Amino acid sequence: MTTVLIADDQPMQRFGFRMLLESQDDMTVVGEASNGTEAIRLVDRHHPDVVLMDIRMPGLDGIEATRRIIAAGARTRILIVTTFDLDEYAYDGLRAGASGFLVKDAQPEELLAGIRAVAAGDAVVAPSLTRRLLDAYIHHLPPAKAKAAAPAPEEDPRLAPLTDREREILTVIGQGWSNTEIAERLHVAESTVKTHVGRILAKTGARDRVQAVILAYDTHLVTPT
Repeated sequence: MTTVLIADDQPMQRFGFRMLLESQDDMTVVGEASNGTEAIRLVDRHHPDVVLMDIRMPGLDGIEATRRIIAAGARTRILIVTTFDLDEYAYDGLRAGASGFLVKDAQPEELLAGIRAVAAGDAVVAPSLTRRLLDAYIHHLPPAKAKAAAPAPEEDPRLAPLTDREREILTVIGQGWSNTEIAERLHVAESTVKTHVGRILAKTGARDRVQAVILAYDTHLVTPT
């Protein structure tokens, strides 16, 4: 059973999410929050598997709530839900530690699949779409943030523990390659790719594939096109 906390300041939105989730045999809603402060408190109380986290909420917003939940070491995974698919705040949410994002007008089956994927430790954004979407976010960020995409003068220390092969795989993950594509193009078994990905996540502290993509951008292994 996957336990879910709904954090959204719109009562009708929470009601719609609850009705959908409770129609599933493998999901249950453990609570609702109308702002980030309530979300943090309810995560601490119920330890849900997944939080559906809105971004714009009164008081403490969803981005800061995500950052604090992740910083506290909670096993809970955050799925950002946003009104616009090119919303700079969604990108900030991913950087804060969220495991993925969906737009609020996603089809019900997409939302359910996203929750199951996040609960299983996967990224919600399909690898084939990740680079295009993150490129779009970078181009929609304010100039000060977009400037971070410029080449770094020195090697980022987060890359130091990686082997050459792991660095190569992190680069192509950032470019949106799936495990199957990596295996085919690098002529290795897919199980070997999965092992490398697991080691990359462990060595860099990335929680999932989305965070690995962000790391590839932050360390300039991948730059916007």
